[in-house]
Amino acid sequence: MSEKSSLIDQWKLNLQERKKEAKQVRKIVFILLIVFVFLTAGALLGAYSYISSALEPVDETDENAVAVDIPIGSSVDGITQTLEDNGIIKNAQVYKYYLKFNNETDFQAGTYNMTPAMTLSEITESLKTGKIYNEPLFNVTIPEGLVLEEIGEIIAENTDYTQEEFMEKVTDETFINSLMEQYPALITEEVKGENIKRSLEGYLYPATYPYYEENPSLETIIIQMVDAMNNNVAPYLDLLAGFTEGDYTGAEAEDGKVMSVHELITMASLLEEEATATTDRAMIAGIFYNRLEEGMPLQTDPTVLYAKGEWQDRVLFEDLEIDDPYNTYQVQGLPPGPIAAPGATSLEAAISPERSDYYYFLTSAEDGAMYYSETLEEHEQKAEEFIYSVNEEE
Repeated sequence: MSEKSSLIDQWKLNLQERKKEAKQVRKIVFILLIVFVFLTAGALLGAYSYISSALEPVDETDENAVAVDIPIGSSVDGITQTLEDNGIIKNAQVYKYYLKFNNETDFQAGTYNMTPAMTLSEITESLKTGKIYNEPLFNVTIPEGLVLEEIGEIIAENTDYTQEEFMEKVTDETFINSLMEQYPALITEEVKGENIKRSLEGYLYPATYPYYEENPSLETIIIQMVDAMNNNVAPYLDLLAGFTEGDYTGAEAEDGKVMSVHELITMASLLEEEATATTDRAMIAGIFYNRLEEGMPLQTDPTVLYAKGEWQDRVLFEDLEIDDPYNTYQVQGLPPGPIAAPGATSLEAAISPERSDYYYFLTSAEDGAMYYSETLEEHEQKAEEFIYSVNEEE
């Protein structure tokens, strides 16, 4: 056999081997592909079965009632976890996505009579309509924007306690220290600052509170309000870690200090007192942050009235000269602490301000409409048109 013939035979042999190997590779790839498809299908089927199961009642045959307490100010996360912990739903995370997908909100606090046999739609409807297990003996409504004395008046009108007893309790140092231990993320040493007028000012959340006993203790009443504020502030704690008074992007201030919970509630209290409508708050917040960033005083009238310690319809020019750490016409930056109890809308605006180039705003004396300006000259022109001229006509 010639060398040429030998090479040809060897080439044919190698070709046959490569074909054989290629066939084996294709076979292996095919088998792996089939396995992958089955595994993927199995995973998808498993996930589908898991989610489908989580969307079903825990036990359709179990009609035994369970009293589930949903505190005032509870977040969606808190509500869904409470339901799971009480065996009313199978999975808190799945139910949370269910609520989000169906755009379900506005749940009411209360003690609910629920069973493991209830469907998610039945549970949701119950939470929205407030069909509760125990009807409260009485309710106390605390409107937004009240100071402690005003809250004390409402408590005195609805309970056997006097306003003086209420004020004595909310200013009691031992009681405040106990609240600091119970709510360390909310009530910090800042409430004991040198210039703070009242430590718990702004920390009692405005809401309607149900009471299931005839004469709840003052501690119970106050802690319920503090607990509601804690629940409403909790969603913002992570955001505060990267947020500064004068910067929308979350970069640290020059001194490395970021916004605290105390400052958040303080800013929210200013918005609560200044804004005339829900839509105004975010814009006013942005203006306040613009002024803080430029080192301008906030010059907000409600702080003057708080510094003065009495309410009046108009702030007089002589009031602007009051020497007090809360008077933002005389001091730069935020006041030492909150000047009233802010609600949810003001808290949200304080952490999510509206971006703008405005530095001034005013409220029309005629119809309460808000007007915004970029310059002092523009602001003074609007003040002449919408405030001074209207007052002269009156």
